[in-house]
Amino acid sequence: MELKDPKNLIPNAALVPNVEINEKPRERLGSDAGHERVTAIDMSSFSQVSASADRACLVVIYGPELGKRAPLGQATFEIGRSSRSDLPIDQESISRHHARITFDGTRHMVEDLGSTNGTFVNDVNVKRQPLKDGDQVKLGRSILKYMAGDNIEANYHEEIYRLMTMDALTQTHNRRYFNEALEREYNRSLRYRRSLSLILFDIDHFKKINDTYGHVAGDSVLRQLAMVVKPRLRSQDCLARVGGEEFAVLLPEVENAGARIAADKVRAIVEAARFLVDSKEFGCTVSVGVITFDARVTSPQMLYEMADKNLYAAKNGGRNRVVG
Repeated sequence: MELKDPKNLIPNAALVPNVEINEKPRERLGSDAGHERVTAIDMSSFSQVSASADRACLVVIYGPELGKRAPLGQATFEIGRSSRSDLPIDQESISRHHARITFDGTRHMVEDLGSTNGTFVNDVNVKRQPLKDGDQVKLGRSILKYMAGDNIEANYHEEIYRLMTMDALTQTHNRRYFNEALEREYNRSLRYRRSLSLILFDIDHFKKINDTYGHVAGDSVLRQLAMVVKPRLRSQDCLARVGGEEFAVLLPEVENAGARIAADKVRAIVEAARFLVDSKEFGCTVSVGVITFDARVTSPQMLYEMADKNLYAAKNGGRNRVVG
């Protein structure tokens, strides 16, 4: 994605570096293509994991069987949609024989096996690449994290805890964390009579992006959009992915006028961005709903519902606009 960012969209904010999406989109899927199956984390299973002699593993941080750990040794390890794979991933965006991991005596290497959607290491399309601790390997719509070293057990449990609060695709907070933050900030605002605003924004015509470029490219749009918006927010603001293509920004101690300014800046930043997929450039816009805590609001859920109502008013009013 090549970002064409108008200057001074947000005062005192550093310019966002150019970001490029360059992924080969997959073929269109059947009628169930829009449904992403992500399993809940089984807390009982990960708490029972015993100490392992393996010094490397892959952890599923986005996709089916979220939180699953696959130990790696010296033997060849294959990942794909085939049930015979060492790590089978049942997603249409994954090829039957997608990628292979080998050990050269000192380090693990990941190799793409001519997959339809490619293999990415830290968002870079690779054919064969050595892996280092902390690398993220993206296959289709799934993301795996490579872990290696003496502290692998502690690192695994730390990653599981992180998965409970973060959305691995966009590296923003998830809905669970957002709900807790919303309740916490609502109660603080009520107790100390401080301002609190909420922004909800949704990508316009996102289904068209998925239908035109494929769901893998659509996932990349979500990931890169979050990378564009996140640096422009204050450290105390809470950015979260709360739905498929819907995001929320919780703004503590911000009145309605300031929230509207922030919302329009988010809208302008996204509108200025350009996405490059398979040599095709396109843009997207967002519709934004804003609400500020006042006497009408009697619960955190009501605050969210009022922001959501304004979001849909923005969509019904023509999209690419702010209501609230």
